[in-house]
Amino acid sequence: MKAILSLLLLAGALGAADFRAGVGRIDITPDGPIWMSGYAARTKPSEGVLVRLGAKALALEDNKKNRVVIVTTDIIGLPRSISDSVAARVQKEHGLDRAAVLFNSSHTHTGPVVRPNLISMYSLSEEQDRVLQRYAQQLTEKLGTVIGAALGDLKPARLSYGAGQAGFAINRRQETPKGVVIGTNPKGPVDYEVPVLKVEGADGALRAVLFAYTCHNTTLGADIYQLTGDYAGYAQEAVEKAHPGATAMFMIQCGADQNPYPRGTLELAQKHGQTLAAAVSGVLAKRLAPVQGPLRSAFRMVDLRFAPHSREQFEKEAADTNRYKVARAKAMLAAYDERHPVRSTPYPIQAIRFGKGLTLVALGGEVVVDYQLRIKSEFGASQMVVAGYSNDVMCYIPSQRVLKEGGYEAVDSMTYYGQPGPFAGDVEETVIDGVRAVLKKVGRAPVKR
Repeated sequence: MKAILSLLLLAGALGAADFRAGVGRIDITPDGPIWMSGYAARTKPSEGVLVRLGAKALALEDNKKNRVVIVTTDIIGLPRSISDSVAARVQKEHGLDRAAVLFNSSHTHTGPVVRPNLISMYSLSEEQDRVLQRYAQQLTEKLGTVIGAALGDLKPARLSYGAGQAGFAINRRQETPKGVVIGTNPKGPVDYEVPVLKVEGADGALRAVLFAYTCHNTTLGADIYQLTGDYAGYAQEAVEKAHPGATAMFMIQCGADQNPYPRGTLELAQKHGQTLAAAVSGVLAKRLAPVQGPLRSAFRMVDLRFAPHSREQFEKEAADTNRYKVARAKAMLAAYDERHPVRSTPYPIQAIRFGKGLTLVALGGEVVVDYQLRIKSEFGASQMVVAGYSNDVMCYIPSQRVLKEGGYEAVDSMTYYGQPGPFAGDVEETVIDGVRAVLKKVGRAPVKR
């Protein structure tokens, strides 16, 4: 009788498997000292490893053979030159369209520089730059490999979704008599939600957990010279320890103007990681909403315009005492010399939708939280996940409010990214129009007011 009951339960579980899921993971920790990204104040390459860095891939296929792959990486940001190259390989080898492959980077500031992301921030020797070039080549190859591994691992699976809360993020745009600075702003906009996608095998075993949070991955400062995933790395470790056999994947949302609070020590990075992991485990312990097919995806490139600038502006800047401004000015003057001044930047916008529910919106760049809150307001917050740092990280993406207020996210950061200056005033509406287009294609309409 017990054997018959077990067979019936197993049959029921198999019948409830609406998807096939595959998981891949690969170590992307540099094999030696390498220049670290995120802080201009560092003066030497890395010195060892605290937590190894990884790339993880979750491949999903519905019962109509529609497939998507979500890739997470413990690095500062994938440049489009790498993500597009990997996507082209995946299309050639596995037949997936560009819209079906989503890349997200945790934005750890204790990982390696990934050329050409933020490359103008550093003064490197030829040998140091060769190390970065080799790493970028190796990373490109490994990303293709991990996606192939996930697609080769497809097995019957059940998906479910829930959300928790973690409160260690704080808005960092602090108003002062001298303007907006990076500090703490307890009254500024935040989003504490922790979205969680649970992936179980047909037998009920937990295979993967994809979770997200809206906060800069910057608990650790420029004084740290050991490689680590910061709070996101510790959170993934803790989730996997609490759920043996499962692969934990972290996505960062629109946290460009959010910092961990408090911050500055290894102990705090571990604490925030534990806090986030506890929120994830709390969600996993509850009865979650089933996620159903079909899978739909859409991808769109738009051009974001920069504010007007002139050759004379950069000729003056080239004489500045700030070496980062000088480097930016030389690059802009070279573009003027070639008669192709930089007037805009290409910008990727992507959406993946599961049936009539869970929807992932993926935005390029360092996106401020205003976008996340606006998209959730316009299209409904229920089962809506809005990730930044996806497919390309070319610079900060300020909202209209942030652009008007100025400060690091709107103006100063553009120097380090080698961009000509702040965006034009229509940047937010251009992004939102692109979001509307991809969401329309996957069938998610604005909420009725």
